Amino acid sequence: MRKLQLFIFLLTILPIALSGQGREEGFVRTDTLGKTKKIKIIGLPIAFYTPETEFGIGGGGQIFLLNKTNQYNQRLSNILFSGIYTTAGQIMFNATPQIYLGKGDYFIDADYLFEIYPNSFWGIGPETPENNLENYNQTTHKFKLSFLKRLPPDLNFGFTYNFANHQVTEVEEDGILDSGTILGSSRTVISGLGAEFNLDTRNNTSSPTNGQLFEIGAHFSSQILGATHSFNKFTLDLRNYEPLNKRSTLATQVYIENNYGNVPFQGMAFFGGSNSARGYFYGRFLDKNMFVIQAEYRYRLKPRWKLAVFGLVGSVAGDASDLLKFNSVKPGYGAGVRFKVLKDQNTWLRLDIGNGKDGQNGIYFGVNEAF
Repeated sequence: MRKLQLFIFLLTILPIALSGQGREEGFVRTDTLGKTKKIKIIGLPIAFYTPETEFGIGGGGQIFLLNKTNQYNQRLSNILFSGIYTTAGQIMFNATPQIYLGKGDYFIDADYLFEIYPNSFWGIGPETPENNLENYNQTTHKFKLSFLKRLPPDLNFGFTYNFANHQVTEVEEDGILDSGTILGSSRTVISGLGAEFNLDTRNNTSSPTNGQLFEIGAHFSSQILGATHSFNKFTLDLRNYEPLNKRSTLATQVYIENNYGNVPFQGMAFFGGSNSARGYFYGRFLDKNMFVIQAEYRYRLKPRWKLAVFGLVGSVAGDASDLLKFNSVKPGYGAGVRFKVLKDQNTWLRLDIGNGKDGQNGIYFGVNEAF
């Protein structure tokens, strides 16, 4: 098993306090580049290293629209963007606008991603052997646009459009992808409409200590809309944050994903990664169906320091009825530490060590809680 041995994510942090709350995953707000009565622009230098990417460096920014605020929870409209290049030849560009309209009764959530990204593939299923490992290169354009309506007090409902163009540019000769038996082994276009519903009572989105997030999604990829394969995706994300006392919180999550139809491997459920199944390489196991149940105990040691321990179980399967087969269920556990970057801003650096089945493990260094 190729282990995820180390994830070092270095951020150049300039000492400045920032107002408002926007999307912060993967970044620490750093330097104010400009400000007027309507906008504030923040610079975001980025540097990191992983075994998959080698050394990566880049930058980006976050534009806050100061006159477009969700007045119900004081979240600011913002546009986050970044560009990254790695010594492994990978290129990534991402832009994620989040815009509130009116007083926050309407919400536009968009995400655009372009990447040239070498990746790893072991096949499809819950028990693919390690010696199946092969590498492939893929170029991706991905776009998602959601328009949500607030249903007081904390409900949101709306519709989405999803588009993705995955072009596999290189595979290993005589490998699984080269055989042509895997849907998406040369090119996949996903295009379709969907619907989303959520109940969000979290006290904040970066490191919640109280509240719930219940989210249901249904997304349909159709050849009528230009997709290469027609399939349906249903997701359920249930999170609860229970304060046990003034210093500690128990966070729990149940995540379920089901795909039906002719599902290319790029559209399947990916098990692993730094958020849903720490201790497993992201995509080490993939299939049409997946569940992950995880719990994390978070203890505030000092005002700017937290300790955490977590455990999880999960699996993937071609048939949803096979998800709970004993031999296929994959446990994971680990511990970590968090550090609050600025006293008056709820942004935390997170370092976790995760362990999984059959000696799989990973070290993760990022920003804010895993869930």
